[in-house]
Amino acid sequence: MKVIIIGGGWSGCAAAITAKKAGAEVHLYEKTDLLLGLGNVGGIMRNNGRWTASEELIELGAEDLINIVDDTARHKDIEFPGHKHATLYDVNIIEGKVSKYLEDLGIIIHMESRVNDIKIEGSKIKGIYLSDGIYEEGDVFIETTGTTGPMGNCLRYGNGCSMCILRCPAFGPRISISERCGVSDIQGERGEDILGAFSGSCKLSKDTLSKELREELDTKGCVILELPKEDVNYDKLSTKVCQQYALKEFAENIILLDTGHAKLMTTYYPLKKLRKIKGLENAKYVDPYAGSKGNSIRYMSVAPRTNDLKVNGVDNLFCAGEKSGLFVGHTEAIATGSLAGHNSVRLAMGIPLLILPSSIAIGDIISYANEKSKTREGRKARFTFAGSEYFARMKEEGLYTTSKEEIRNKIKKLNLDNVFNNKLI
Repeated sequence: MKVIIIGGGWSGCAAAITAKKAGAEVHLYEKTDLLLGLGNVGGIMRNNGRWTASEELIELGAEDLINIVDDTARHKDIEFPGHKHATLYDVNIIEGKVSKYLEDLGIIIHMESRVNDIKIEGSKIKGIYLSDGIYEEGDVFIETTGTTGPMGNCLRYGNGCSMCILRCPAFGPRISISERCGVSDIQGERGEDILGAFSGSCKLSKDTLSKELREELDTKGCVILELPKEDVNYDKLSTKVCQQYALKEFAENIILLDTGHAKLMTTYYPLKKLRKIKGLENAKYVDPYAGSKGNSIRYMSVAPRTNDLKVNGVDNLFCAGEKSGLFVGHTEAIATGSLAGHNSVRLAMGIPLLILPSSIAIGDIISYANEKSKTREGRKARFTFAGSEYFARMKEEGLYTTSKEEIRNKIKKLNLDNVFNNKLI
């Protein structure tokens, strides 16, 4: 049984792990030279409801990537505006750790391998075509290509190509596998009939900050610097993908987090204005390179799917990560990827697919985001365990907890403990 995963971000890696654990031969195709995609500049885990979801993943048997993140943490249990008990992992070492882990599991990784077309017969995918003309057949396919790019979308809906970590000019554009199958994708919206949303943060080289700021970041994990009144821009908050960070504090201050780089919690910020602030006189962007003027545009390609993460209208295609909903974050990607990978093997074996119940946070966010995507208002929302609309729902529904025992007992009562560790073949 051969499972082919297209896209090597957090969700693609999670799908590869659970499909491999279930017993499949797993091939992972990534168009760039790095796994984890946006995970190479992300760095934030376990904040707010993501703590609950991380522990649910551990109890479900999808602990692998959560454990690697915890082991590479620069800071644990830190607070910054609107967020508690966050873990900040080191973006400079995480990719190597994950890559080696997948290889040690026996997952076959194809780097710098861009899928640019498919072969489909009826409603079933037979294989994929790579940009170099190679054709590969498979039994089940999982699309985790994300929703960022190609460059044209950043030019049309943003402030231009800012050369983000995905590096479309170097490695080529993202394509939508679901649309190649004839399925119409869903697109996220923002105000004034504009599609997509800006990626929510930038990265500064820590070496370009003052010694005092570097020391404070290394010690505390977070630095907050008040902005001059004339530079405060509340309007920009609404353009962010990451609405959990759209609090007024993120407009009134420069908020820096230590993820190996200095993570600047804004979509973009003119370098000339940034350098007016004490300690940032020599600041320099490392992602995106043109962080003075813009950032990547996301939510341009979400596949319609059922709550088992199977794409509507295609017999053997699953989706995960941002491709599966207007989700924000690594934990959300790992959760959807883990379910898609496991279900890909169930499908190939002809056994019922797993739908996680709404009595746990992971099951609830998958079904809730799916329902909301059917309305225009819902397509303007963003779904994350960490804040905004969905975290409020978590608390209202009693799904948010920091008790490991409570989470463990709930998963056991559902007979789902270690389900993703079960070998099905």
